[in-house]
Amino acid sequence: MSDHRTPSQSDALPHEEPDVAHVGAPVAPAPLARPVPPDERGDQARPPVLLAVRAHPDDEVIATGGTLAKYGAAGWETVVVTCTDGAQGDGPGGVKPGEPGHEPAAVVATRHAELVRSCAELGVTHLELLGYGDSGMVGWSANDDPSAFANAPIDEAAERLAAILGRYRPTVVLTDDANGGYGHPDHVQTHRVTVAALERAALPASLYFAAIPRRRMRDLFVAAAAAGLDVAALGFDPDAPPDPDFGTDDDRLTTVIDVRDFVAQKRRALEAHGSQVDDSFFLRIPEEIFTLAFGEEFFVRSGAAVPERLETALGVAPAG
Repeated sequence: MSDHRTPSQSDALPHEEPDVAHVGAPVAPAPLARPVPPDERGDQARPPVLLAVRAHPDDEVIATGGTLAKYGAAGWETVVVTCTDGAQGDGPGGVKPGEPGHEPAAVVATRHAELVRSCAELGVTHLELLGYGDSGMVGWSANDDPSAFANAPIDEAAERLAAILGRYRPTVVLTDDANGGYGHPDHVQTHRVTVAALERAALPASLYFAAIPRRRMRDLFVAAAAAGLDVAALGFDPDAPPDPDFGTDDDRLTTVIDVRDFVAQKRRALEAHGSQVDDSFFLRIPEEIFTLAFGEEFFVRSGAAVPERLETALGVAPAG
């Protein structure tokens, strides 16, 4: 039996670039020589598969990057599906969409290259691009673009994603919750499309929604403030009640994955998205606070009751 153990400490840090497939409109393709695709090799001795459906380039890192690295190091095949091209991200020097110097095609090319590097840092085996346009933040003009992911018919997008699911036949699927973490149109659409695609594919995969625990975020900002960082500039007020539109109530969590041994990979993957995070708060916090913030990743398992103790592995119930 091959060594597909429950993930633990990393014994290797893979940096080989993932193979890249383009579904829908191709996005700055990069030719990469990689293993035979799963639909051409059959299922004999095939490892379990962890597949993460994320909205934009860089979304693979924050809430799911450590889990991808951990399970990949344990012998799982790992797949990232990125739904949009990231065109509404920052241009050179942080220039925003619609401002002079923001060229969407150049932003897309830059973010694609960064996504490939990030996935390599996380040891991701396969990268799939769903091929939709970035919808931008709520209220941006891009919201009205017919090519924006948020405007794609659910059936059409779910059909694209279902074809990917059918090729990889994942054991576990990770994606956004119904609110997309904080209400971003593309994250909300990612949730809807993933749920619909799994229904179409009729696979027995376990589905998990990435969660940002509200209490954990508050603890992070308190620790950052104590370290001398200006958290007020980020809108954090320790005396304010939690924002009900941001994150997940801690009492809804079902699963926590310890990724402390993979935090360095996660930080390098975040740094790979330099065009978007050069002056990121998360890259300015001290290493110990970064580990506090990102050393665990939290999920809500679809259809599961909240356990007395959080599950500590994907696809299985807690021991004891």
